[in-house]
Parts: sequence; structure tokens; C-alpha cells
Amino acid sequence: MDDHLLGWLKTLDEERLTLILANRPDAIAPPWPRRLDTLAQRLGNGSAISAVMRSLPLPSLEIAQAALALGDRVDVETLARFMGVSEAEAAPWIDLLSDHALAWPDGEGRIRLAGALARWWTAPCGLGESLSHYLNSWTVSADALRALARTLGLPNGQKRQTVAKISETLADPGRLAALLERAPEGSRRLLDEFAWDGPSRGVDGGRFVVPGSPEKWAGDHGLLFRPSWNIAEMPREVALALRGADYHPPFTPAPPDLATVPVDPEAVDHLMTLAAPHVVERCAAMLENTAKIPLPLLKAGGVGVREVRRLAKDTGCDEDETRLLLEICAVARLLAWDDTAGGLVPTEKFDRWRLDDAAARLRVLLAAWWRMERSSLRRIDGRYGTVLGDDPAGILVARARRAVLGVLARLPASTACADRAGLVEAAHWHAPLLDRPLLGECAPAVLEEARMLGLVAYDTITDLGRALAALQVAGDENDDSVPLVENDPLLAECSTRALASVRRSALFGADLTAVVTGPPSAELAELLDRAADRESRGAASVWRFSPASVRRAMDAGCSADDLLADLAEVGTVPQPLEYLVHDVARRHGEITVTTVACIVQASDPALLAEIAGHRKLGRLGLRLLAPTVLASSMPAARTLDALRENGYAPVPVEDTGEITVRRARIEEPQGGRLILLPGGRVAEFEQPPYPVLDTPPDPREHARRLLATEEGARGTGRTWAVIGRMASRLPTAQQSLLGFVVDRGVRAAITLADGLTATISHGELRGGALDAWCEEAGDYLEFPLADIVEVRGTFV
Repeated sequence: MDDHLLGWLKTLDEERLTLILANRPDAIAPPWPRRLDTLAQRLGNGSAISAVMRSLPLPSLEIAQAALALGDRVDVETLARFMGVSEAEAAPWIDLLSDHALAWPDGEGRIRLAGALARWWTAPCGLGESLSHYLNSWTVSADALRALARTLGLPNGQKRQTVAKISETLADPGRLAALLERAPEGSRRLLDEFAWDGPSRGVDGGRFVVPGSPEKWAGDHGLLFRPSWNIAEMPREVALALRGADYHPPFTPAPPDLATVPVDPEAVDHLMTLAAPHVVERCAAMLENTAKIPLPLLKAGGVGVREVRRLAKDTGCDEDETRLLLEICAVARLLAWDDTAGGLVPTEKFDRWRLDDAAARLRVLLAAWWRMERSSLRRIDGRYGTVLGDDPAGILVARARRAVLGVLARLPASTACADRAGLVEAAHWHAPLLDRPLLGECAPAVLEEARMLGLVAYDTITDLGRALAALQVAGDENDDSVPLVENDPLLAECSTRALASVRRSALFGADLTAVVTGPPSAELAELLDRAADRESRGAASVWRFSPASVRRAMDAGCSADDLLADLAEVGTVPQPLEYLVHDVARRHGEITVTTVACIVQASDPALLAEIAGHRKLGRLGLRLLAPTVLASSMPAARTLDALRENGYAPVPVEDTGEITVRRARIEEPQGGRLILLPGGRVAEFEQPPYPVLDTPPDPREHARRLLATEEGARGTGRTWAVIGRMASRLPTAQQSLLGFVVDRGVRAAITLADGLTATISHGELRGGALDAWCEEAGDYLEFPLADIVEVRGTFV
């Protein structure tokens, strides 16, 4: 924990602390901190700071890097002068760092930086360690230090004074220039290489011991230091003096200009209302297709091109759309591998998804795309990657997607991006830690995928895309769902409006066609796809009925009356279509094929006759196909069980089974809430209804709570004394573990006297009770120390 950060936090008022917590929700994620010292630990966590830096624009990181180059404590005036800007220009970006607890003022008005920032830049601005770092190193003896001072013409004194004099001399551009006038030929070129392309470079170590060489001269005058034989480094002050007073680190306070063109907002809305329902409709059709024909995977992983093309043809999608929707459905957990089926099939979640309203279904798909760690349409060396294959870029692709869509969301309304190269530059300004070549690869793919999803049209963002880009949370690809995204009020409103123009009726013609003048609803499209062949799609879609298409519907189980009734609900059925349906129905079934679940065979016809007539086996639907063959309507496993229950001894042979729609089972999070008895004891688990919605932390509430908490030192001795006295049922080793829960916030599992268990961490002692975070309850609870009978270490 940074003591300076804690000291600064103690000086903040409620408004300022609320702003920091709003910018750093990671710091108040459960188990939320109850003291400012714990908050300081969260804010200074290296992984958390890395995540924050990825969300900051380029100028703030340039300011942070420059401050590191000048030292951890630098005042605003010096920093602004170094950057070559006024204090007013630098102040907003320093404030932005402060608002994220990455920098803060100390008591002397200087800027302190979070320690984890230094891990990003081992050589900020291309500058190395300070001269004092090298001169105070154990590798520089007192004799060597005195020799260096004599070489520079400086008087010898105490070590600290000598180090200060040497640093002052070599940091002065004028003195250094005068020194270089006496340097051997080639010294300036050598030192410039280190100053601009250093600070560390490979060298020929032997040159540093050759009299008269530039390397030996630079080493003798303290301009280069060698941590190893073939590596030399230039101190920070020397490099800055060589770069000259006119040198300033790069500072880009404004994003690059992005060429735009005006667009018609009505045309953009129209394309959004066409694309959004199409996505929901095609996903449903594709998943239904995989239910009938499981999608196999390649041995190397992923779905092969042949299967993608087959699925595209079967569902009326193009290949690119199929690639995208397959990967979205997999991330949304609507599609998963099933060992029994031998391929990808719809999951149980799909059964619930298709019963939701269309807007909710759309949001599930958009949330999956928003967190998807691959790009379906990104070309690498001119080729697409394998569908659902491994993508080495992973999470970087998701960040690139959000950066590109974020730039479009910042454009004024009714304007479109007219320069895709400029779009990449603007995205890099807003997300400077992303690799620029990766952004260049991902940007065209992001635009095309977003266009298919109704988020972008004419290279301008739609209202649906703007609502998605505005979300602060994205989730992880491994999440089964992201309720905060899928239930966001603004996204819900926009998705409902995007689907408001769907058509739920069709115009049936005497020429056996059905025309839908607009985007069809998923239910209407499913009905027409079942009984007719789609001939065109777009602003208007056309289906054509034929004997083969009607027969296909009847093969799927529709009767003539049911089909005509379904069609009549969406439009007026003309007489030619009615005649066609009845004519196909008359001929349908002239030849029958019987499907059985399993076959029961025996060499004794009498035995099979007895089984067929057995009253208790009637539920199996046994039919005698031949004297020694019975057909059962129940699967083999249930038939075997029923026969065994009634005294027979069957054995399974080979089960061919029946063609069924399989569902892959996805393990779902078993979130729950604990019901508590008086005294903080746990009574039972209560499972919440599906889905479980996470409640975002309230920054103001936490700020008020933190400021109201009395700061007090936690004495380790007191912890052990209280636990040793009150938790008398525990052996000494378990008492020690419980003490670590209090003093170090470690995670442990406890068992109470009544047999109930809880997983706890971040404990505090309150009288005779342990007030600790309970993972099962999702809150801080009190556990009487006298009731704790066991403590066990746990591992995440």
C-alpha cells in the first residue's frame, strides 16, 4: 500500500472521493472495502491500474510518462515546461490521472504517481535511470567516484556532495557541450545514439578499455555506465542534456481530425430497422438447423469452411453473416458442443431465448458480440480465421472493437466517417495501449460486423450502436451472460425501437407467393420458411409456395388444416394456395415409414407375444413387427428398465435410436442469497429466479461510508489475544488462520457449531464476533467467535 496515496485519500471530501470511486468501480467491487487503507490497496493494485490505463486517452499517458521521466515527484510548472506547453494545457490531463487515482498532489504541491505506472515504461520517453542511481550503486566504488570527479574537474568532498556536483555538471547542456569539444572523434555520434535510441544498447565491451576510444572516454567521464560487459546505459540527465533545451516529449492534447460527411438520419434508422430483426431471425433459423444437423468441428478445432457454406445455404445467409452469427451464438451460450450428437447443437439456454421477446433476444446477441474475443471478419494475410478457432489476439480484439465503435459514437449526429485510416488513428488516440497494426486489421471487420448487426450504417453509428458504445461494462467472453448489458435501459429502449418496424403479416398472391413489405418477425419468417421457399430478401421479402415446400411442412408434422390456420393468422389465404395445400395433403402419406425408438428381439415367438401382451408394459407401446421382433416407442434405456422391473432379463445390443433434437447442457452459475437467523447464523440457501442481476456499486454511498468510518490502527497483538480467548473451540493453527482473515484479509472457510459453513474474507473483530465478508451472502456478516468450530484454507 502507498502511504502517500492513503494520506491523500484522507484529505478528500465526499464529492471528490465519489468521483474517484465512479471512475474506479474495481476498487469498490465486492467485497467492498470498509476502510481507506483497504481502498488505497485496491486503488494501487497493479492489475487494476493496468486496466484503468487501457481506458485513458493518449495525452494523459503522455503526461504520466513525462512525469516518470522527470522523477516521481515533479511540480506542475516543471512538468508543463518539459512538455513545452502551458500549465493550463497540461492541467486537465493531470486532473484526469488524479480522478483515476493514478496521480495525486503531495503536501508540497508536487505530483506523485502510482507505483504500478513505472511497470509500463521501464525507460519513459526513452530515458534511463538518474545519475544518482548509477553513482550510488555498489558497482561504483569511492575511489572510482573520486576519479570521476577529478576527470570532470570537480573538487572531492563527501559522497553525497560529490554525487550532487557530478549530476549538476553532466545535466548542464553548456558544460556538457564544452566537455564534448575535447572528446575523441566519434564520441558525439556514439552518445547521440544512446541519447535518442537508448538508454540501453549493446556494445563491444572491449572498446571500453581501449585508450583513446570514444567508449572509454564516455565511460571515464560518467556519460555511459555498463551494468554488464556488452551492455551500456546512458543516465537520464546526460540524455536530456544531449537532446538539448528545445527537446519536448510528444504531447497530443487533441484527437486527430477525422474526415466526415453528412448522412440522412432517416436512411440510417431505416437500415437499422432492417438489420436488427434480420439478425434475430437468422440466428433462430441457424440454431434450428443445427438442432437437426449438428455442426461438426475440425480435428484442429473450429468449424470448417464446407460446413459454414452448407449452413449458409440451408438458412439463406451469406457466408460472412454465417461466420459472425455462429461465433456470436457460441459466446452467448446458445450453441455448444454435445458429445452425444457429435457436433455443435443448441443449448437449453436457446429454448429460453426463443421464448423471450425479440428485443431481449437481440440484446443477448449484441452483448455477446460486445464481449467476443475474436473478430469473425478480420483478415490476416488476406484470409479469414477458422470459425470458432483460436484467435491469438484474444481480448485485444474486443478492446479494438470497443475503441473503433467508441470513435464513431463521439462523432456528431448525422455524420459518417469518410476516412477509415483516420478512424484507426482516432481509435489509437483514445486507446493508445492498443497495437496500431491490430487496430488497422480490426477496424474494417468491426465496421462490417456492426453493419450486419444494425449498429452501423453508411459508416455512421446508429442509435442502437450508440447505446451499446455508451456502456461502461462489457463483460468477459467466458461469462454466460452480462445482465448489466442485456438489461441496460437505454439499450432496451433502442432495441425495441429497432424492432418496431417488423412485419407480422404477409400478402399472399394468387401466383402462390407471399410478400412481406418490410423486415419479417422471427415467427413470421419461421412459418414461411417452413412451408415456402424464399426467393428474395431486403426491404421486401418474397416466398414462393410449391408442392415440394408444402410437403416439407407436412413432413415436419403439420396437417393441412393446421398449416392453413397458421397462414390465415398472418394474411388472407387465396384459393390457389388452399387448393395446393389440400392437394399435397391428399397424396401425403400414401407411403409410410415407421420410426421406432428401439427393437426388442428374441428367438422365442411365445416369449415376445407374452411381452407384447403384458399389461404393465403397455406404456412402452410395443408392436409386433415379426414373430421374433417387437418395436418399442420408448428409448432403449427406458425399455430395458421396464422389462427388468417386470422380471425379464434383457441385454442391450446396439442402439440406433431415433433422430431427435438434442440440447447441450451448459452449467449455469448457481448464485444465491443466504437467509440469516438472528445473530448472523446461516439458515439455508435461497436460489434466485433466472437470471441473477448484478447491482452496480453506488460510488456516493461507498464514499460516505468510507469517510464516516473511524480510522484506527489494527493491532496484530490484539487480534491474536481476542481470537485466542474467544475462539476457544479452535486449535492453535486454525486460530492463526482466522487471525490472517482479520489482519491480511485472506480467504478461508469456516464451520459453525450447528454444522453450517461459509466462505469468508476481509474480517474485523467486533466484540466477541467476527465481522467478515461472506461470499454466499454477498455481504458482510457477523459470526460469533465462540460458535466457530473449524477454519480451513481455501484456494480460488
